[in-house]
Amino acid sequence: MKKVLLHICCGVCAIECIGRLKSAGLSVAGFFYNPNIHPQEEYLRRKKALILVRDLCGVDVFEGEYEPRQWHELCDIHETEPEGGQRCNQCYRMRLVKTYELARLKGFDLFTTTLTISPHKDSAEIFRVGEEIGGSAFLKEDFKSQDGFKKTIQAAKANDLYRQNYCGCMYSMDPK
Repeated sequence: MKKVLLHICCGVCAIECIGRLKSAGLSVAGFFYNPNIHPQEEYLRRKKALILVRDLCGVDVFEGEYEPRQWHELCDIHETEPEGGQRCNQCYRMRLVKTYELARLKGFDLFTTTLTISPHKDSAEIFRVGEEIGGSAFLKEDFKSQDGFKKTIQAAKANDLYRQNYCGCMYSMDPK
């Protein structure tokens, strides 16, 4: 059975992704690495929801360092970019590089990300970045297909999970 390391942006997004990967016959572990999440209280809320999902889905989850300073050094030069622009590409890259490094270190065959479940994220761009980093070790799975986003929202409601209303970075926060 092939082992896949799933980069997880939040617990809500992970539910459907984990289930789909397991249904495909893969052994799944998660990696919570999100230095982009602002403020830290939001990071902790998402981490708490992920712990519930970890237990619910029966997967191991590794936690990366919370490194907002490194994220800002990389992404702040793109602060005026619209959502989906170069700032997002740099953010994807930062998180997928760490996921790939951990996957190699821990002996995983493949790595992928929950980011493709969002209707606001460009899966083709995420695939491009993932393949640049890990070649064929990057599993190109568009989790938003087959009503993935709808299913993950339904699962979150059914399990009373915290659901955020923005991507995570300070630039994606709703100013209202």
